[in-house]
Formats: sequence, C-alpha cells, structure tokens
Amino acid sequence: MDHSGHGMTMDLPPFTLGRGLEWSADPFFLVACLAGLALYGWGVVRLVRRGDKWPVGRTVAFVLGVLSIMLMMCTGLNDYGMVMFSVHMVQHMVISMVSPILILLGAPITLALRALPTAGRGRKGPRELLLMFLHSRYMRIITHPAFTIPLFIASLYGLYFTPLFDTLMGSKPGHIAMMVHFLAVGLVFFWPIMGVDPGPHRPGYLMRMLELFAGMPFHAFFGIALMMASEPMVETFKNPPSSLGIEALSDQNAAGGIAWAFSEIPSVLVLVALLFQWYASDQRQARRTDRAADRDGDKELEAYNAYLASLNAQGR
Repeated sequence: MDHSGHGMTMDLPPFTLGRGLEWSADPFFLVACLAGLALYGWGVVRLVRRGDKWPVGRTVAFVLGVLSIMLMMCTGLNDYGMVMFSVHMVQHMVISMVSPILILLGAPITLALRALPTAGRGRKGPRELLLMFLHSRYMRIITHPAFTIPLFIASLYGLYFTPLFDTLMGSKPGHIAMMVHFLAVGLVFFWPIMGVDPGPHRPGYLMRMLELFAGMPFHAFFGIALMMASEPMVETFKNPPSSLGIEALSDQNAAGGIAWAFSEIPSVLVLVALLFQWYASDQRQARRTDRAADRDGDKELEAYNAYLASLNAQGR
C-alpha cells in the first residue's frame, strides 16, 4: 500500500473485512496500548503476589477494551478510515462507546490505588498524586453531567459539521489527537455512570440511568441526519479514491446507519452492568444489615415490637 503524508492511502482496493483486519499498526496507539496492558498486568501480579485477589472478569474486560482500540487503530481499518466515512464511523463509535465501557469495567483506577505503594509520612508518591488528582476541582468539573453530556454531544455535531474535522484529518498528529479525544470523551462520560472506579461524582443508580439516556438520542439524531442528507456533508470524504469503487453519498448514508445503530449498543451494555451493580449493592447492604442484627441482637426489631406493643396497650 502506498501511503502519502499522514497515512492517507490513495490506492486502496475495494474494502473487504479481510483487508480491513490486516495488520497495519499506528505506532502511537500500538505503544500506548501495549503500555496500558503492561501496567495493568503489573498491578494484577503485584496484588496476587501479596495474597490479594483481583476479579478475573475485570482483567478480561480491560484487556478486551484495549484490544478493541488496537483493532480499530492498528489494522487496515485505520487506513480505510482515512478515505471511507463508513469505516471511520466504526472507528469513532467503537473507540468512544465500546472501548471506554470495557476499560472502565476493568476498574484500572481501583487497581492502581491497591497496587501502588504508599509513600512515607509527609511524602507524595504516585498513589498520593493519583488521589489528589481524583479529588481535584478539575476532576469534579470534567466528570459532572453538566460538562460530560454537552461534550459528548459536541463531539459529534461540533466536529463533523464544522471545518474542524477536515483540519484534524489533514495531519497525522491531528488524526491521533481526534481519536484520543474520542476515547477521552467516552471515558469521562461513562465513568460516573459505570461507577466501578472511585470518582468525584457518584450519583444513585436511577440518576446514572438518566444520564446515560440523556446523551444517547443525540447519537441517533446525528446518524439520521447523515442518512437523510442529499449530498456529502464532510469535505474529507467527498471524493473517495476511484480504486475503492464507492460513491460518497451512499458511503455517508452507511456511516449514518452505523452511528444510529451504535446508539443502542452501549445503552444495553451499560444498562446491564448497572442492573448487576444495583443488585450486588443491595445484596451487600442486606449482608451488612444482617451482620449488624447479629451483633446487637436485632435491637431495631425489638424496639419496633415494643412500639407496636405500646400502641396496642393504648388501644385498650
């Protein structure tokens, strides 16, 4: 394949799944993903060596999340995504809505807080700096729904329907920055909703569901807008290479369909995760109540029975 400039491939053959899945690594994302996997693995090994347990499911979720990024950015999908709106939209949706959910289910911050050693008295090590960052005003702002929901929406409409998208696609650093932005937006949007890692905002389960559904319809509307358009709306994809054998408007319509369909996938994933968390939380609360009752001889129940007895005596 002949790449020019920042990776724009001008002579790609017609897209097939096999060609899209061929290895074609972006160095930045390859190094970043391998580093993420290595650090997570270090944390798990450190816990296991000292006799602590770490849920296998969390490790699996995190690894799948990182591998989903590599699948989008280190294969031919990244090459085709430079010239095909539909393939680019798959990249965007996965990196902003699937990868963040899986990574957050892996609870990397919780793992870091448990694995990092504490610094001596009066000193600040990596663990203390992480705690300071988690409790900073900056984190309270960027994880607040008043910030995350508008940012989630603006990442669609403010990017694709303005010249900013074409500017970013015009250089390799710009393209990398855009993809990192998609991932970051997904992480800060879903972090307070997923509620696995500690964070500044921890709303109740019902409020988390409302936050989730507040952003999803805008994805559907965005997809419908692309599907209903009568002409190409993004300059970058107006003139696809003739070797692809595609027509710009039909490819844009396909991109809109992908955006519309993906608005449902994360909703279902997160909703299932929230319901499991809600159930587990209720079970933990019930066990705490039972243990408290065992310790104090169920004084609360005795007091209630005494109250009923006093009402009965008054009724006589």
